Amino acid sequence: MLELNKFWWMIKKELISLKRHPGRLISIIAFPIIMILLFGYGMGGEMTDLPILVVSQSHGDLTDLTLDTIKDSETYHVVEVIDDIDEGKQRVESGEVKAAIILPSDYDKDSSQQKSVTLYLDSSDQMASQILESSTQAIFYRLSNVVASQTSVKTQGADIDPSIMHSLNNFKDDISLHINRIYGNIKYIDFLVPAVLGMTIMFSCMMGMGATIAGERETGELARLFMTPTSVSTVIGGKIAAKLLIELVRALILIFMAILLFNVSIKGGILQTFIVLVIGALCFVSFGIFFSARTSTQEDYAQIVMPFSMPMMFVSGVFYPIETMPWILQKLAYIFPLTYLNDAMRGVMLKGQTLGDVWFDLVILIGFALLFFILGVKRFNRDV
Repeated sequence: MLELNKFWWMIKKELISLKRHPGRLISIIAFPIIMILLFGYGMGGEMTDLPILVVSQSHGDLTDLTLDTIKDSETYHVVEVIDDIDEGKQRVESGEVKAAIILPSDYDKDSSQQKSVTLYLDSSDQMASQILESSTQAIFYRLSNVVASQTSVKTQGADIDPSIMHSLNNFKDDISLHINRIYGNIKYIDFLVPAVLGMTIMFSCMMGMGATIAGERETGELARLFMTPTSVSTVIGGKIAAKLLIELVRALILIFMAILLFNVSIKGGILQTFIVLVIGALCFVSFGIFFSARTSTQEDYAQIVMPFSMPMMFVSGVFYPIETMPWILQKLAYIFPLTYLNDAMRGVMLKGQTLGDVWFDLVILIGFALLFFILGVKRFNRDV
């Protein structure tokens, strides 16, 4: 039989307990607000202002019209207009820009000759490359029609051979857009898998450390461990090493299952992919140490970690390119370590880059790992 008086006291007890754990209370309030903002703005944004270069080796009215049309498009953010094709290609390959639109030297010459424009495209960013490809095709289709109509008006009433007139009126067939996808045709699953591997490592490391530190503190195992003459750094270092060994096995399983189930090709090699995942695991194990340093229960740890881990998953470009998000979320993305792990994983798996090519991402991840480890040791609470 339900005892109403005691029933209400139980509710009061739980609310008082929540009040005594401010971290958990803040998480309960903040987490749904953060998630609705991410879903509403992050996932529902349009892909605009994608950084591109225009390589223009021609001069004239058609070139000026083309440049104005490209710059007026919301899809593009024209970083620079240059005239060196090799430089343009190099800047696409380095990841500085998503694409280069190359206007050849004969672009403004006699309209009776076919004009060939090249879109040099970073296809590793599958969604961004699709948007750039379709937008560029649409722009040059419109330009072809504009020039064709102007040519047709100029030739009205003139004594021109019908075959030549037919060629001029079908000018849109004489501008061809060649698309050079420098990493081949990338499927969405190819774009997704590297980041999903990184995300899986992130969650397993962070949640695993919650069970290791907060869980042992809750059961009293940590108290018994600190009754021995053992330093905090030794305890934490040992736990990080043990967790890393587990994650080594998990990383190998993830890589081979991705190859087996989804036929994912790893252009940079399995060993380099494995090393990147291990460095990512080290970062997120240290991240878990930092947050578990002062939490007394696994429930507290989970409530504190979720407002960080879930937004990190959405903002760091796991499912959608960072360019789809509002500018403030794009800036926020580069605060989270998962962004750098995703970038390194896609660089190795999709682009065939070496560890030397993704050195910046790896240095950032190692820097985060050292920072979280040092802060975790300093704020670690031995009292249980």
